[in-house]
Amino acid sequence: MRKTELLVPAGSLEVLKTAVRYGADAVYIGGGQFGLRAKAHNFTIEEMQEGIRFAHAHHCRVYITVNIFAHNQDIEGIRTYLESLREIAPDALIISDPGVFMLAKEILPDTELHVSTQANTTNYESFRFWYDMGAKRVVAARELSLAEIKEIRSRIPEDMEIEAFVHGAMCISYSGRCLLSHYFTGRDANQGACTHPCRWKYALVEEQRPGEYLPVEEDSRGTYILNSKDLCMLEYIPELLDAGIDSLKIEGRMKTALYVATVARTYRNALDDYARSPAIYREHMEEYRQEIVKGTYRQYTTGFYFGKTDETTQIYDKNTYQKEYVYIGMVEETDEAGKTVFEQKNKFSVGETVEAMLFDGENRYLTVKEIWDEDGRPMQSAPHPRQKLHVAFGEVLPIGCILRRKAD
Repeated sequence: MRKTELLVPAGSLEVLKTAVRYGADAVYIGGGQFGLRAKAHNFTIEEMQEGIRFAHAHHCRVYITVNIFAHNQDIEGIRTYLESLREIAPDALIISDPGVFMLAKEILPDTELHVSTQANTTNYESFRFWYDMGAKRVVAARELSLAEIKEIRSRIPEDMEIEAFVHGAMCISYSGRCLLSHYFTGRDANQGACTHPCRWKYALVEEQRPGEYLPVEEDSRGTYILNSKDLCMLEYIPELLDAGIDSLKIEGRMKTALYVATVARTYRNALDDYARSPAIYREHMEEYRQEIVKGTYRQYTTGFYFGKTDETTQIYDKNTYQKEYVYIGMVEETDEAGKTVFEQKNKFSVGETVEAMLFDGENRYLTVKEIWDEDGRPMQSAPHPRQKLHVAFGEVLPIGCILRRKAD
């Protein structure tokens, strides 16, 4: 059995630390430029340094995305950027563009190079091409089935690694190479500025009837014909490992710390349980199912892993997430009396039940006994986000622990 890595996204330093605490073997992050998540918080060079130090202290690896498709005017900036990354020594770079790949190979010769899913690698000859070019790992195109990945594994060098997405948003475009965003808004998905037009509602126009919009309907509520369900392979860990995948990748560099903690911890528990015994993994399946839906999601699908997609992989009646739990905050300080300090993310009140997500997989249910603001004034409810609060739970909680409550 190949050693399997759990790879988790982080859009900020806070979320990176959350991913590490909740079980990531590796995290992937982006800088302020040359990555494909321009609207994420992203990292400064100084934050990357701090994140790498924190991750390495917890035996976790850090990969940096440099995965735009570069134009001529980008090249000198990318060269400068790669030189700055050399100083902070990430564990790997994730790259799509062959030109950027060659620059990285020249400037960071001792850093692993991983080929992004945006490169659309769909066959073993392409995997071998990238290996010959110096790639340590290729992120499989999302359009591959497990059977195809298993064949690729059998036909590439043993020391070449396969990474594959197992959870998160799916894109209507081929491995995310979307042109609609740029066409409609001038914001290029392949330059990191996607506006997610696949989640919009569309109508048909007949050639001889310009200006007459015909709704595309599944029922009276209309349809979002490009809106895919989210990927979830939590119930298929054995099949993923049997296919020879080295790194199980979670999508979501724009997600909250609550989402990252929920998904990372659930997959961590599933992987660890399966490593102990397939029977233990199967025994706990309902617990995994109940936990994974506590993060935001758009229903779930297995994507292309078991064959081509069909009408069941789309959501036709809405474009919003399902949200069963609300992010309250992250523990910053705690004392022996069980008074906890954190910055509030969403509203909660005295008397409510809050869940503390412990790092080992346990959920601890706590009652909000008292709330005080920074000046020590008592409060019955906390309606204002980003307010620093002191809350009496009556239990000592670990630093970095995520707090959540059931959505109204």
